[in-house]
Amino acid sequence: MDIVLLHPEIPHNTGAIGRLCVGLGWPLCLIRPLGFTLDERAIRRAGLDYWKYLDLHLYDTFEDYLVDRHPAQLCFLSTKGGKSLYDTPLHARSALVFGCESSGLPKPYYIQYAHQLAILPMPGAHARSINLANAVAIAAYEAFRRTLPGQTQPHTLKP
Repeated sequence: MDIVLLHPEIPHNTGAIGRLCVGLGWPLCLIRPLGFTLDERAIRRAGLDYWKYLDLHLYDTFEDYLVDRHPAQLCFLSTKGGKSLYDTPLHARSALVFGCESSGLPKPYYIQYAHQLAILPMPGAHARSINLANAVAIAAYEAFRRTLPGQTQPHTLKP
């Protein structure tokens, strides 16, 4: 399962997401432009000492990502999604795709990938969205739960 961030802007979100990916054993794919450099202190602080274990892939375009990784399915998470993530089928070779913090997915994606948009339910009345790192964590663990049902034992890092 790939976690894909399109044009991420906030380094500590990306650092936290990288740490999450290490914990799941999943790659993190970043699509340029990035709103920061990968050597920024904020990424290292959020990723702690896990960043060196991250399977990180950088791409200039989303099309480059598709050609290289060949995901079996794309699931775009957006506040403009038409169906809940919980009603979206997921596969082990899926990609969970997230837009940038300030503006979400690039505007053409809402048309091009309309049938692949999913939303995280937010029954509260006063929030437009949740933090990107939190949204990735919710979606990733839901995907993990559904695609690897036998994986219920906690994993430990090996020295």
